[in-house]
Amino acid sequence: MSGFLHALSGRVIIYDGAAGTTLQRAGLYPDDFGGDEYEGCNEILNITRPDIVADMHDAFLTTGVDVIETNTFGAFAVPLGEYGLADRAYDLNRAAAEIAVGVAADHSTADRERWVAGSIGPGTKLPSLGQITYRELVAAYEIQARGLLDGGCHLLIVETMYDLLTLKAAVAGSRRAMQTLGHYVPIQAQVTIETTGRMLPGTEIGAALAAIEPLRVDVIGLNCATGPEEMEEHLRYLVRHSPVPVAAIPNAGLPEVVDGEMHYGLAPETLAEHHARFITELGVSVVGGCCGTTPEHLRAVVARCADLAPAQREPEPLAGAASTYSFVPFEQDTSFLIIGERTNANGSKQFREAMLAEDWDSCLDVARGQVAESAHLIDVCVDYVGRDGSADMDEIARRFATQVPVPLVLDSTEPEVLQAGLERVGGRSVLNSANLEDGDEPGSRADQVF
Repeated sequence: MSGFLHALSGRVIIYDGAAGTTLQRAGLYPDDFGGDEYEGCNEILNITRPDIVADMHDAFLTTGVDVIETNTFGAFAVPLGEYGLADRAYDLNRAAAEIAVGVAADHSTADRERWVAGSIGPGTKLPSLGQITYRELVAAYEIQARGLLDGGCHLLIVETMYDLLTLKAAVAGSRRAMQTLGHYVPIQAQVTIETTGRMLPGTEIGAALAAIEPLRVDVIGLNCATGPEEMEEHLRYLVRHSPVPVAAIPNAGLPEVVDGEMHYGLAPETLAEHHARFITELGVSVVGGCCGTTPEHLRAVVARCADLAPAQREPEPLAGAASTYSFVPFEQDTSFLIIGERTNANGSKQFREAMLAEDWDSCLDVARGQVAESAHLIDVCVDYVGRDGSADMDEIARRFATQVPVPLVLDSTEPEVLQAGLERVGGRSVLNSANLEDGDEPGSRADQVF
């Protein structure tokens, strides 16, 4: 067991505060970033001004926090590409990790270890909306994770995720990097819930947990978007149902513009009191600060929370599936679970003819009709002689994932077809029709889908 996980099993772990807003307050000039074209790219500072990054880490560690995050929130190909720096991803991540690990080592003692979490953010393109493919994201995240691991990070934090498909890609890329390097560290995964009570595409917290839990990450939590008060009900859901420790890393309140600048008004003592309640009343195990939180905020959190014991939790995991938007339990209170099967090319002439004509809107209409008739899940089968099943599944799952509100049952005997569907669905789907009729090889190939 890693030192981080061992410590987490017995006490509260406290993260640092905001990197982005801290660096914005440092009075930086274009030359600090290496030129006008890179101004605003905080990640380039890992190479151009490592001293500033190290000073930030030192300021937070001096407050007594346990974990600092690397300055790599946007250090992968997608956001770096906006500055023409996509090919620098590995170097920037490794440099950031080495800076943070060096500062953490200076603050660690025989009795008190400090850890470095490699920060992995969401980027600027949503795979659920077709702005980038899942495979492209996995490849980009693998490079980022490899740099963080080679730089010595003790764990990886996949954070501020507003698209579940992005989160899955980040975890997959991280695991691929670990497998390549033969070096495994814990993964902490966090989503961000807006003031609407949902993630940006409309995902509720139940759907998020259902999608994340099978990924077998080590910590699940919330960060960014809001202050601690707006997080409370979502945290209650997580501590009630998450089988792993729960993290709460809020902003310093809701942001507002004051004199033309972004301002976060939550006082350090208020943040500390919220965290104390999350720990002692809900059983939250990991706390810290996101946007707008300063060393003063974290000093207050450490003083108030470092010696607290998390409330005892008895989580009750829920069995079910999830769409992009909502969670559907397999056990229904007032009905049996209804699976609509008209979106099956082998059982529905209407759907099959629409698919053969590549009339995707009509395929979508069939699915919506089943939802209107109270189907809890929608079976999607595109297997048909002479057709490219992977291409058909890609077209249909891409549309159904965002335009059908209920979870999908991906139905095929071909692992490649199932994978095409899974790469389009952010929620948690059901897989149907895997078989061993030709021996155990199809079953072993199906394992590769995951």
